[in-house]
Amino acid sequence: MKKVLFTLFLAVLISASSIAQERLTWHTDMEKAFDIATKENKKLFLFFTGSDWCGWCIKLQNEVFKTSDFEKWANDNVVLVELDFPRRTPQEETLKAQNRQLQGMFQVRGYPTVHIVQPEKNPEGRKNLKSLGKTGFVRGGAQKWLAVANNIIKGSS
Repeated sequence: MKKVLFTLFLAVLISASSIAQERLTWHTDMEKAFDIATKENKKLFLFFTGSDWCGWCIKLQNEVFKTSDFEKWANDNVVLVELDFPRRTPQEETLKAQNRQLQGMFQVRGYPTVHIVQPEKNPEGRKNLKSLGKTGFVRGGAQKWLAVANNIIKGSS
């Protein structure tokens, strides 16, 4: 009986975790994400990652991005953009070019790197990304990581 209850409990935990992750939308098209952030008056959350090789990126996702605390925070504050630099997973050339351009623009030298930016349009309609701050992996779990992210957002107010 204990094994059955334990198995049932474990199944509920796993499904709750996967449901939380499904409720987050990670964009890869910067133009689309920019338009959504502008329309919803949110910041852009640019996650520079090496999804299939970077251990710290995977650790950040597991310890922070896959939590319900992060899900709530992200849905309330930002539009998520994943800028991936995989080694084994194929990507379209247009996506590679976009990611390299943004990597150069924000001078990303290591992974994981998260930039939080304010999308802006000037009177001529040109798009601009105003950097509010950046972070990477922060020890201490979701609460400590979110405290850093909140400081970045509050500093922009």
